[in-house]
Amino acid sequence: MRAPRTRRPANARVSTILLFLGAGVAFLAGCDSGDPPPPPPIEIDVVEVVQRDQPITMEMVGETRGSSDIPIRARVEGVLLSMDFIEGRAVEKDQLLYTIDPEPFESEVIEAQGSMAEVETGLVKAKADLDRIRPLAEMNAVSQSDLDSAVAQYDAAGASLKSARERVVQAQIRLGYTRILAPISGRVGISAARVGEFVGMAPNPVVLNYVSNTHPIRVRFSVDERTYLTLARRVSEFRQAAGEQEAPTQMGQTLELTLADGSIHPYPGRLVAADAAVDPKTGTFTMEADFPNPASEAVVVAGQFARVRAVAEVRKDALLVPSRATSELQGSFRVYVVAADGSVELRPVELGPKVDNFQIVDSGIEFGERVAIEIMRLQPGMTVKPKVVPVDDKGIPKVTEEAPKSTTQGAGKPEDAKAS
Repeated sequence: MRAPRTRRPANARVSTILLFLGAGVAFLAGCDSGDPPPPPPIEIDVVEVVQRDQPITMEMVGETRGSSDIPIRARVEGVLLSMDFIEGRAVEKDQLLYTIDPEPFESEVIEAQGSMAEVETGLVKAKADLDRIRPLAEMNAVSQSDLDSAVAQYDAAGASLKSARERVVQAQIRLGYTRILAPISGRVGISAARVGEFVGMAPNPVVLNYVSNTHPIRVRFSVDERTYLTLARRVSEFRQAAGEQEAPTQMGQTLELTLADGSIHPYPGRLVAADAAVDPKTGTFTMEADFPNPASEAVVVAGQFARVRAVAEVRKDALLVPSRATSELQGSFRVYVVAADGSVELRPVELGPKVDNFQIVDSGIEFGERVAIEIMRLQPGMTVKPKVVPVDDKGIPKVTEEAPKSTTQGAGKPEDAKAS
C-alpha cells in the first residue's frame, strides 16, 4: 500500500512562492542594468545652396492684337450685293471684299456729268461774248459797264465749271465706295452683314468686318507705376550701351510671350510703343510689344490672352534654395542648415525675389552649405543623416520615391504575413 502523503504547512508554500518571485525580480533587474541604445538618426533630404547669375523677371498680363487691325466700313448706303471672300481666311491688299448696289451712284455720276456739260456750254458762250465785246470796248463802241459785265459772266462760268467738275469727282468717288477693297494684307473676320442687307446707315451695319495683320502679332499690356519705372530704367540702360536705334532690338531680346495654355511663344519680342502718360484713373501705363508670328506656323491671333515676361535685372552670384526649404514665423524667414556631421541649425535669412521654384536668399547662408527640404520633421539641435538630392534648373528637388514595403515578412511564413 502507498504511504499517505503528508500535507505541507501553508506558511511553507508561501515561502516557496516568495522565493521564486524574488529570483524573477533579481533576473529582470540584472537585464535592465544598462541604458537602451539610442535610435538611429532619421534620414533627411537636403540640397546644396545654388549660386549663379540669376535674371529677375517681371510678368505683365495683356491681350494680343494685330500689328494693324483695320475696320471695314460701308462708306455709302445701299444694299449689299456680294461678299467676295472667305471668312477667317487671308486676303491681300486691294482684294475685293464687298460690293454695294452701284446703280444709285452711277445715276449721280451721270447727273453730275450732265450738269458739268451744261456749265461748259455756258462757259463757251461767256467766252464768246467777252471776245466780241472787248474789241468794241477798245473802240468805245460799247460802254465800260458792258465789258465789265462780260468779264464777270466769264469768270462766273469758269468757277461754275470748276465746281461742276468737283461734283463729278465726288460722284465718282461715291461710286467707287460701292466696291470695298481690303486696305491691308491680313486675315479677314466674320462679316457683320450678309448679302441682301441694307448697310451703311444705323441701325444697319456700318462696320462690316475687320482685317487683322498678325505678322507680327502685337501684345498690349498695362503695368503699374513701379513696374513702368523698372522697365524705363532698363530701356535707358540699353540706350546708353547700344545707342538710341539699337535699344528696342536689345530690349526685345528680354521679352517672352506666354500663351493661355502655358506654352511659350518661340520668338522673342520687342517694345514698339508706349503711352504718353500714366492713366490717373487706374494708375497704369500702357505699352505694346511686337512678336514675330510667321504665317507658315502662326497660331497666335488677335484677341488672345497673353502674359509678357521681361528681364528687370540680373543678380550676380545669387544664392538660391528651393522655396520649400524656407519657412516663415511672424514675418521672419528661416531655413534649416544641416552640417556635414548631421547637426541641424535653424538659421534666420533675408529673402529676395522668387524665381520659378527657387527662392533667392540675400543673407544668412553661404555657398556650399546644405539646407533641408523636409522641414516638418526637424528640430534645432537634433542630429540627422543627410541625403543630398539634386535640384533641376527650376528649383524642383529630384527626390527619389522609396520602394513600397512588402506586406510579408518572409517567404514560407504565411502566419507572419497574417500577423503583419
